[in-house]
Amino acid sequence: MLLFVLRRHSLPAQFRLRNLFSSSSDSAASAVPPLKPFSVVEYLVDSCGLSAAEASKASLSLSGLKSSEKPDYFLNFLKSQGFTDSHIKRIININPRSVSIKVEPKFRSWLDAGFSQSDLVEIITSYPYILNLTMRSVVPKLEFWDRLFGSRELLVKRLKQKWFFNYSVEKRILPNLKFFMDVCGISEEKASQATRNRPEFLAQKPDSIQTLVRRADELGVPRQSPMYPRLLIALYGINKEKFEAKHKLFTSLGWSESDFFTAVRKTPTLLTISQPHIRRKIEFFVKEVGCSPSFITQHPGILLFSLDKRVIPRFQVLELLKSENLWTAKASLLSYIILSDKKFMEKFVLPYKEKVPKLVDIYCWPSREVSV
Repeated sequence: MLLFVLRRHSLPAQFRLRNLFSSSSDSAASAVPPLKPFSVVEYLVDSCGLSAAEASKASLSLSGLKSSEKPDYFLNFLKSQGFTDSHIKRIININPRSVSIKVEPKFRSWLDAGFSQSDLVEIITSYPYILNLTMRSVVPKLEFWDRLFGSRELLVKRLKQKWFFNYSVEKRILPNLKFFMDVCGISEEKASQATRNRPEFLAQKPDSIQTLVRRADELGVPRQSPMYPRLLIALYGINKEKFEAKHKLFTSLGWSESDFFTAVRKTPTLLTISQPHIRRKIEFFVKEVGCSPSFITQHPGILLFSLDKRVIPRFQVLELLKSENLWTAKASLLSYIILSDKKFMEKFVLPYKEKVPKLVDIYCWPSREVSV
């Protein structure tokens, strides 16, 4: 009877073995923790220094990123080329997809094109989307602008600006340049000189260019005048409303309408000076220096120099020399403002520094830049 019961309730051998191995493997599986899935947000925070909010936003552009392989390569290469943590953080915040780009071949191509490693650190950090561009699309633009600027330093400076790669040289820049040369009679050399400070001027829509040309023509500046390209650039930075506001300001300071337009034709960049600077400069020349309004209208370029860095220090030096009876020349202040710093120092500061030590303190080597 007992044997019958045992036989009846005993399990088949294969079933008993299967359950034995099954429970053994279940125990082993439970002992090894499952692999944690790759988290883009955590990676951007822990490895790239982004904040949680920044990482969350950047991760929206990286939904296809499933491992750290590509971003590890990206980070390691940039760091090996001199990019700091703050540089890399800025690049990823602006262009999150850059972490998946094979950046080394692009970097090498830029170096082969003649850019230095430090240039590329500045350029890529300033405009991270440049990493998305192919060298095939970049090289023609570089060659064009390099020739037009005539300066690699200036080219590097402009490469940092967003607009630079947004416009086609063939479809936008060259047609505009051709318009200036063929219709306005401006040589490529003069166009190059005029646009070095505002090269985005050539990226305007054709109808905007034509509007500027009409406005310049209305001011009575001949197209053959060397001032014509400069006038176009100045008008590009100031709409009609702002132009009229400048006009009213000058007339409120004692200028006639004729004075104003004559000054603009002589010195178009006068229009680029802010209204507070214009008022302060004219008041200084009239009240402190004793210039007549007519003198300023005849020599409007005097308003382009920085008061604090150039005009006032030189005026004070000359006045001090006068008070010590060391200088009695009657030439206008303009004659001394236009001198280079070196020449002014050699002529009016260094020869008298023993007798009047205060001269060096007053002048103190101001900036050589002409600014507003």
